[in-house]
Amino acid sequence: MQIFVKDKSFYRMLASIALPIAAQQLITVGVNMADNIMLGQLGEAPMSGATLANNFINIFQICCMGLGMGASVLTSRFWGMQDIKSLKKAINIMYRLTIAIALCFCIVTAVIPQHIMGIFTTEETVILAGVGYLLVSIPCYLLHGVTLTTSLVLRSVGKANIPLIASVCSFFINIFFNWVFIFGNLGAPRLEVRGAAVGTLIARICEFSVTMGYFLLKEDKIRMRIRDLAMKCGDLLQEYVRISIPVLISDSLLGIGNSAVAVVMGHIGSSFVAANSITMVTQQLSTVVIQGISQASCTITGITLGRGDAKKAQDQGITFAVIGFLIGAVGCGIILLLRNPIINAYNITPETHALAQELMDAVAITVIFMAMNSILTKGVLRGGGDTKFLMVADILFLWCASIPLGALAGLVWHWSGFWIYTMLKIDQFIKAIWCLFRLKSGKWIKKIEGAA
Repeated sequence: MQIFVKDKSFYRMLASIALPIAAQQLITVGVNMADNIMLGQLGEAPMSGATLANNFINIFQICCMGLGMGASVLTSRFWGMQDIKSLKKAINIMYRLTIAIALCFCIVTAVIPQHIMGIFTTEETVILAGVGYLLVSIPCYLLHGVTLTTSLVLRSVGKANIPLIASVCSFFINIFFNWVFIFGNLGAPRLEVRGAAVGTLIARICEFSVTMGYFLLKEDKIRMRIRDLAMKCGDLLQEYVRISIPVLISDSLLGIGNSAVAVVMGHIGSSFVAANSITMVTQQLSTVVIQGISQASCTITGITLGRGDAKKAQDQGITFAVIGFLIGAVGCGIILLLRNPIINAYNITPETHALAQELMDAVAITVIFMAMNSILTKGVLRGGGDTKFLMVADILFLWCASIPLGALAGLVWHWSGFWIYTMLKIDQFIKAIWCLFRLKSGKWIKKIEGAA
């Protein structure tokens, strides 16, 4: 068994897909960091309110990731098979489900924003800040949902540069309008937390326009056009449900579980929430390459299997697992190196400062296992169509290990920040090991059928 695939075209393809995705993730992290630093100048309550509001919005984003990644399992396989008709049908099913879920989130957010924030925290100032953020963000559900799922489809056929261009435009627009509306610059009203949501909304409009304008008017591989949005997809629905719905269920319950983790953090106190919001940005910064490689590995695996070469896909999977470990080790080093400069950039209390340092240490260790886990679960095994196994793994370890142990550590045992965070992320350690055994078994390679 060779550890690294000896095929230069494999690494060229990996780089061509992963690097634009990593760059896009870096831009996203940059926006989040800028939001946190700007809101951090207003105090801990506004920053915590926006962070907790985004935890709810993240549930929707994770649902969309589930729909998009589930569809990309099919689209990358169909692209390898050159079955364009089935590919278009998979995209249409994805769009219809995305819009339905987005409308549900719009209604819930508009009707009960205070109840949503009340789930995450009991502090009135934080709830008030979060409600303002949520209400302004309502249109973002539809805009970002369609943009996000489309970006995942484009990546599945090797076109990762267009989502990157859209993100670059969104980045500069978001930073500028956040500066304008959070602080009331250039004669604009000072909206504070709501200003951050306004900046994000304007950026989402730009991102949607660039991505969908290209996809429906100029894209030349899939050639999806506006008239194709009305095509009938019933003959592919069963196969879509078999492969994609477990991904949606897995990612959705993962998102709800992560929000349950945020509930635990919110009830520990605003200092823990503020400290965690700092570590989240740092963690995202150190794992941008991981996100790129995990999505690239899903695409490459799907295309390889679509061409009928299971042996090659198995060899590539082993290489991806090793790359995951190496990238995770690098991420660990980055976190330890940047820990103090990043924490010192925030206007926080000494208690929150000390807590953030503890959480950074826990993140540094966790990221090694998170890298392997992400590349295997969101990449290789998912690209092989092993979505039911991954659904069980995601749900079982998060809900039966991370959430109960994290709640006990934080709310009952009152352990240190380091151990609370480690318990909240214990599923990352377990899944990484379990998925390595699954990869070795070869049982993760599943057959996928196209439309009639």
